Amino acid sequence: MSLWQKHAIFEKNSIILLLGIVIVVAIGGLVEAVPLFYLKSTIETVDGMRPRSPLELAGFNIYVREGCYNCHSQQVRVLRDEVERYGHYSLAAESMYDHPFQWGSKRTGPDLARVGGKYSDGWHRDHLRDPKSVVPGSVMPPYGFLEQRELDFSRISDDMRVLRVAGVPYTEEMIERATADVTIQATLDDPDVDGLRSRYPNAVARNFDGNPGRVTEADALIAYLQHLGTQVDFKLYDNKANIR
Repeated sequence: MSLWQKHAIFEKNSIILLLGIVIVVAIGGLVEAVPLFYLKSTIETVDGMRPRSPLELAGFNIYVREGCYNCHSQQVRVLRDEVERYGHYSLAAESMYDHPFQWGSKRTGPDLARVGGKYSDGWHRDHLRDPKSVVPGSVMPPYGFLEQRELDFSRISDDMRVLRVAGVPYTEEMIERATADVTIQATLDDPDVDGLRSRYPNAVARNFDGNPGRVTEADALIAYLQHLGTQVDFKLYDNKANIR
């Protein structure tokens, strides 16, 4: 029997063709899935990664609440033009504490995975008040109202407890100190800045919204943005490897 005659069996019998498809897909699925059961983690270990501070977490919640992810991804893909524009491609570990993660390819605005430290707090304040004042072609709506809203962080410790159940390694001390740490990071009214940084290494503590004495939603959002992409020392990674 020729190869053509063997192949004709599948072309003339839909049931046999369907069974063949199911078998091939099942084998392919097993080849991809089975190795994962023998891995302790699919996320590489990266030095510097830590859970978000309570203020940064509050900013993350505001970021999600306002739908910022609809226009800004946080995923620099392994493509030369993206790396040249945004910086080192994203590592899986950078999103290990994100619930929900902020990946995506929909970009009405630029990717924000590396925005931390790129601009001053003043730039972010101006951008939130009037986006076109710093980016003339921007279609982003203004978010100046965030400066007027007091940040409600009365339940931030509850958020951290829930995230701990999901695998974020918040300690009991972190949770107990959560509300105090928000005030420390946003206003510097409490002298225990060293304690904050011992719990959250390299946490930036300052008045973010330019309005000392108050903790606003703008404080939280700017603290979150200034935190993005700052935990990993990318000098330790080969930025040219695997770039297409």
